[in-house]
Amino acid sequence: MTDFQWNRSYLATHKLKASGVIATLLLRYLYTSLFIYGVYHKVVKGWMWSDIMKGHFLKRFHELQAAALPGGSFDAQVAMFQASYLEHFAIPLVMPIAWIVTIGELFVGVAMLLGLTTRINAAFGLFLLLNFAAGGYYNITIPPLVTMSVLFIVLPTGHWLGLDRNLHLKHPDSPWFK
Repeated sequence: MTDFQWNRSYLATHKLKASGVIATLLLRYLYTSLFIYGVYHKVVKGWMWSDIMKGHFLKRFHELQAAALPGGSFDAQVAMFQASYLEHFAIPLVMPIAWIVTIGELFVGVAMLLGLTTRINAAFGLFLLLNFAAGGYYNITIPPLVTMSVLFIVLPTGHWLGLDRNLHLKHPDSPWFK
């Protein structure tokens, strides 16, 4: 699908493909906006230089502990895993995590906006999303965002619209711009 072109004749003769590319690019910009909003929210609320994130982690930890009944259902076992993740990883490392998440969301958002290293940044976005879910911050948006991440890893959206195409031509052996 890297042979996609933004010209009238190509768009007229490949209507279905063009529609798929445009729909995928719209998803990429929705994904981008969610990551950039995450950065904005964390900066405005001061998550990187206060104990706000720790408060969220502790609150979620106590909720998960209450849901994690020993010998319980699959959901209870997931809650035990998530509580353990928070207790042994996220809470002790809250400040580095606050910075990594915020700056990571910024990198993903800006890269996806520019179509720069889109596949690698989609993989990083997937990593962030899976860590949110592991920490008990699983909600209805996670599955669609995970699906979008995989879509952007597989498809060359940065070649369709972005900097990846030209950088790939200049550096064909580089995995960054594939």
